[in-house]
Amino acid sequence: MSGNTVTRPLSASCTPSRAARELDLKRSEFDLAVHLGRIRTMPDEGGGGRRVARAEIERLRSDPGFPEALRASVLAVGTSEGAAVMGVPSARFTRLARLGLVVPVRFYLNRYRAVVWLYLADELKQFATDGTNAFLLTGRTPEVLRSQLDAGVDLRSRNWRGRHLGFLHRQADGPWQRAGVLAGFLDPLQVAAVVEDPYERSHLNRFRPRPPAQGTPGTPAAHLVEKIMTADDPDEIDWLRYDLERTLAEARAEQPAPRPAWKPAPTPPAGPPDRPADTDRPDRPTRGLLTWLRRRNG
Repeated sequence: MSGNTVTRPLSASCTPSRAARELDLKRSEFDLAVHLGRIRTMPDEGGGGRRVARAEIERLRSDPGFPEALRASVLAVGTSEGAAVMGVPSARFTRLARLGLVVPVRFYLNRYRAVVWLYLADELKQFATDGTNAFLLTGRTPEVLRSQLDAGVDLRSRNWRGRHLGFLHRQADGPWQRAGVLAGFLDPLQVAAVVEDPYERSHLNRFRPRPPAQGTPGTPAAHLVEKIMTADDPDEIDWLRYDLERTLAEARAEQPAPRPAWKPAPTPPAGPPDRPADTDRPDRPTRGLLTWLRRRNG
C-alpha cells in the first residue's frame, strides 16, 4: 500500500456471474456445472441465492487442463451431434434416448415450440466405448426393445425429471425445502391428496421449484414446460407421493407449518338500551285517555 491507496480484502465468496467469469465459462456452462455437481455452491445468507467460495474457484483453477477440461465436462449436444459422438445414425440415437439408455441433461424449446433435448458429450462417449453396449450401436435392435418402441415408450422426460430432482435435492437446505422439491414434480391435485392441511400446502408452495424459464407464464410454451416437469407415469407418481409423505413427516417433526394466531371474535360495541314498548308500561296508554275525558266533562 502506498500513499492513499487502500487494498480491499478479497471476499471469501463471490456471485455466480463473477465465478463464471473467473472460471472462463459461459453462464449456461457454469449453471450446468453446478447442476452436475462439478462446482460446489453455498447459500447466500444475505440475498437468498447461491454463492461460490473463493476456495472452490481456486480448486478448479488448479486442476490440470483448466479451463478446457472443465468446459469439456459440461459440453451438452443435441441429437445430431450426439449421434456423431457415438458414431450412429440420428434415428438410432433417438431410439436409444427414448428407451432411456442415454439420459438428457437439459432441454429447450425451439421457435416452433418443439422440445430439443441435450446430452452430455462425455456420457455419450463413455456409452459408445463400453463394449457391453456394442450390440445396441449396430445391427438390428433387439426384439424386446423394438416392442417397447412400438408401444410408444419415451423415457426422455422422465429421465430428465429424475436428474433435475437430484440436482434440486442437493441444493435443498432442510426437510420443508426437500418436500417442496418433490411437490414441484407432482400435479397440484396429487399434492392436495397427500397434504390435506391447507396451511401445510401453503407453506410447502413456498419451496416448490419453478420450471426452467421458457417464456411468459401462461403461454403455450410455459404450459409445455410444465407438462415436462410434471410426473405422468403411475409408478413415478407413486414413488414421488411416497417420498413426499415421508419427507413431510420429517418436516413436521422438525418444525410445524406456521398457522395464523387465533383471535376471539370481536364483541360488538354496546349501544343505548332498547326502549320498552308501550305495551310493557300500562300507564302510558291510559294517561292520554284520562286527559281527554276530563276536558270533555269540564
